Amino acid sequence: MAKIKRVSISLDEEQVKLLDFVKGFGTKDAEKVKNILMSYLSEKGYLIEFNKKKFQKSQKGGEQK
Repeated sequence: MAKIKRVSISLDEEQVKLLDFVKGFGTKDAEKVKNILMSYLSEKGYLIEFNKKKFQKSQKGGEQK
């Protein structure tokens, strides 16, 4: 099971207005922020790098057993 970490952020009034305007990323503010972050990371290629490193670690761990 994946670990869950709660993170608190502060948004100014303009950011809150933008978040209210966002459609298609979820219904709750926290869900929208999480999905926007994941979309950004995916677009920038960070998720691919993370998955490559995770896969490489699992391969090395599997060879040692």
